[in-house]
Amino acid sequence: MTIKPAYFMLSLSLLVQSTNLSVLAQIPGIPLPGSQPPVYGSYSAGQNLGQNGSQAGAQGTNGGSQVLSGRVKHDIMPAEKLLSQGKYAEAEGAFRDALVNNPADMQATLGLGVALAKQFKLDGAEDLFDRVLATDPNNAVAYAGKATVLLNRLQSSSGSVRSQKDSYLAQAEALANRAVQLSPAAAEAHYALGCVYKEQGKMDQAASEFRNAVNFDPQHSYAYSSLGQCKLDQGSLVEAAQNFQQAIALNSGNSSAHFGLGSTLLKQGNVDDAIKELNISLYQFPNSWPTRMMLGQAYQTQGNSVAALKEYQLSTLIKPENAEPYIRMADIRQERGDLELALADLRNGLTQIPYNLDLRMRIADITLKLEKPDDAIKNYKTILSMSPNNAQAVKGLSQALYQKAQKAAVGALLASNDYDAALKTLDEAIKLNANDMELQLAKTKLMSLSGNKPDLASMAQPTNDGERIAYAEALMAAGEFLKAQDMIKGVLADQNDAKQTYAVADIALMVKDLDNAEAAYKKGMSLAGSQERGQAGLNKVSQARTTSADDTRVANELSKKNQWDGAISKYRSAISTNPSLAEAHLGLARALEKSKNPNSQTLLEAVQQYGYYLNLRTDMPSKDREKMTKDADKLKEKALKLKEKESRKR
Repeated sequence: MTIKPAYFMLSLSLLVQSTNLSVLAQIPGIPLPGSQPPVYGSYSAGQNLGQNGSQAGAQGTNGGSQVLSGRVKHDIMPAEKLLSQGKYAEAEGAFRDALVNNPADMQATLGLGVALAKQFKLDGAEDLFDRVLATDPNNAVAYAGKATVLLNRLQSSSGSVRSQKDSYLAQAEALANRAVQLSPAAAEAHYALGCVYKEQGKMDQAASEFRNAVNFDPQHSYAYSSLGQCKLDQGSLVEAAQNFQQAIALNSGNSSAHFGLGSTLLKQGNVDDAIKELNISLYQFPNSWPTRMMLGQAYQTQGNSVAALKEYQLSTLIKPENAEPYIRMADIRQERGDLELALADLRNGLTQIPYNLDLRMRIADITLKLEKPDDAIKNYKTILSMSPNNAQAVKGLSQALYQKAQKAAVGALLASNDYDAALKTLDEAIKLNANDMELQLAKTKLMSLSGNKPDLASMAQPTNDGERIAYAEALMAAGEFLKAQDMIKGVLADQNDAKQTYAVADIALMVKDLDNAEAAYKKGMSLAGSQERGQAGLNKVSQARTTSADDTRVANELSKKNQWDGAISKYRSAISTNPSLAEAHLGLARALEKSKNPNSQTLLEAVQQYGYYLNLRTDMPSKDREKMTKDADKLKEKALKLKEKESRKR
């Protein structure tokens, strides 16, 4: 993230007529004064006043034309000083006073334009620069000023302005280039062009222009701070810090330099000093959304989540269409276990920037964690309509469909359009990402719902944690719950950071691996992670265990009364909450087998549930295991015969 500085800083004290000619002569390509328009242009007060002798009357007895050469007059020196100190409102007043005394003073007009531009009074600033150009069409500073006005317009939250960003930047680049062509030795012209390049993301070209600016004007604090920002964006922290410090030495009121130095210190891990610099910047410019953002990050790094949330919220009030603070607020909420609050923050952001895929993806992922599969499916579909074949959205959609199947009858999902559409989407995504193992596993898991047991043996072994998690989910879909737990346990063993450990815990909880979820939350707490966050996770694990046990108990009672439909529903609920609960799988298998007029699909599901029970009961006596296996095989034969009979009736 980069700060949007107040782009334009005029050095009105540059006196063209006092420039050392020998110095200019040593600079290749720089014309001598007199061979080009002066930096601030020239204004001939007596030209074109009329014919028939009016010029002589206007100019004096000698009839000569009075030329104002661009020299800084003593009556605007105080205004210029205020401008250089960043006291823009006071500078505005001083320049206005100067213009009351001499409305034809082009330097005062330019200075007033800059003061207005600094205060984002952009229409007024542009009018003044146009006024100068109407008199002096080759005034480089006025062109640079107009470029700056366009850049500052882009800070607007207006959708119509943001939609024209490329057009604004193209116009600003043309104006700044014109300024450089007219006055190659003008620091402000190079500075304005550098700001345009920076906004366009052309960091190398921007840095080159800012270096030109400080070469022509070594006192140009804002060029140093902008050069520092380029270096910061490029990861050159030492150079960035040096440039920011030089900018502050030249002008301690340069809020952009304090912001940049604070950002650099934060990246270097010097959080306390970073907060100090950021607070100085904020004191100088309270309405800076990037400074609020960076200060929030600093507080978040310290673990001061309350202060961080406050700064992020203030940042959204200043620049509501910036997605980052909403996402960071959601991060803090999630770390606390407050998923609903995280969702609320993200939705607030979405009202401002409805086309932001990052916000939509986070919303979809959180609804999935909240076990709201219908909402998650809707959100992932929306993302895919905006970004077809988005691999992350495809994986999320398959996860949401699988979650929905666990909560309801599988048959209903298989009969819906969602299932076929998801498989088609997965196939298309796999074609574009042939080496994405997670996509392959997502398809395998989804296909398991239709009774196709995943052939994981034919797939390559996972090589990273993301693939291991996906592989574990596919194992769970295949009923290999213990193998899945071992896979996730291996991922957990690799974690040495509290935040990452909690992330593994959340995933384990989402796929209902309660044992590993519990272990991960406890490990996160032992790694100095948020105790509140860890305890919230442990409470959810405990609640899941209790809910599944209660559902199983109720289902058992219903089974005793031969109320099979109610029992099946409760057993399904228990399994969706805790798939490793062997008793629930056995109860569901028996209830399906004994239900009224079971069809082939029902009996095949019963066979599947007997298999899951056998996989979980590793301590089962061999004699009992053999008997249940034989009974399950007989039931499968019965189901297949019934299926053949059903097909003949169609």
